[in-house]
Amino acid sequence: MCLALPVKVMELGPYETAIVDLGGVRKEISLALLDDVQVGDYVILHVGYALSKLDPEEAEKTLALFAEIDATELAAT
Repeated sequence: MCLALPVKVMELGPYETAIVDLGGVRKEISLALLDDVQVGDYVILHVGYALSKLDPEEAEKTLALFAEIDATELAAT
């Protein structure tokens, strides 16, 4: 099973890279597969590559669901 996650672009870097944020974790990723990505955009991240841009509203909904799942998992332990 593959997992792709929505992440927010925090900084644009050199050579088609960006720094993204996912729940407070910052990571450098490749933007080589996309055009016209800007700071503040949400992208779908898979194995270090941004695969597509994502509507901000949809990204927030998805991230809220992930947070809810995480909270449920913590409560169960």
